[in-house]
Amino acid sequence: MANNKRIAVVTGANKGIGFAIVKELCAKFDGIVYLTSRDEGRGKAAQQEIVKLGLSCYYHQLDITDQASIDQFATYIKNNYEGFDCLVNNAGFAYKAAATEPIGVQAKDTVEINYFGTLALCKALFPLLRPHARVCNVSSMAGMLKYVNGDEPHATEIKKKLVSDTLTEDELSNLMNQFVETANDGTHKQKGWGSSTYCTSKIGVSALSRIQQREFDADPREDLVVNFCHPGYVDTDMSSHKGPLTVEEGAVAPVYLALLPPNIASPKGEFHWFDCKLIDWVTTAN
Repeated sequence: MANNKRIAVVTGANKGIGFAIVKELCAKFDGIVYLTSRDEGRGKAAQQEIVKLGLSCYYHQLDITDQASIDQFATYIKNNYEGFDCLVNNAGFAYKAAATEPIGVQAKDTVEINYFGTLALCKALFPLLRPHARVCNVSSMAGMLKYVNGDEPHATEIKKKLVSDTLTEDELSNLMNQFVETANDGTHKQKGWGSSTYCTSKIGVSALSRIQQREFDADPREDLVVNFCHPGYVDTDMSSHKGPLTVEEGAVAPVYLALLPPNIASPKGEFHWFDCKLIDWVTTAN
């Protein structure tokens, strides 16, 4: 394969918003789009649906909770293209409201997938980003600071740490682990955290995006940009099909951020609503 082709990668893309993102990128991105999914059968079936629409995409298995799967994909991209240009971190998970698993179990599973899975993938793939690469982390309105709403003054202290311009990935990961630990012993509200494991996991993704942009700003590669977004309350399996928005509407902001032009001054490390409106993640959340 020619390694001078522009490459875009979308995670969790066999259905829902991820599939709609792939579909839009296939129509608009000047290069090869990779549809990835945890389940190979479902992913290849989704790829064929794209082909039926008269579009073209490639497929590769990718499970963001499996380090071996991540490493295999990173090696594949490196060996075949030497780098890539666009990453949409869409893969995610949420327990249903009626779930009976203990909150400690829900916290561990949700944070492990949404935050630590995304982080692991980024650590493996970011070294392969080419100059002018674009990254979109699909967060959520649930990932806003106001959902750190446990007992004061602990909640205020957590928010202060999350918005700090010196917060590191390791420090953020420690905070996510602290939430899981306190959820496991039932003291999460008392220690300042909210009651939703999904919210906390997406707060982690949001804060991570800001850290990543600071790291990109110091990177010798030119014009690396990451942003994060709320795709909207969309009619998907995750929302139990209660969302009023279509998957195509949910793809609007991620695709917009994935296709930002070269050498922009803004947005960088910023939060966007589903209609692409720029939202101040720090001040709006309080």
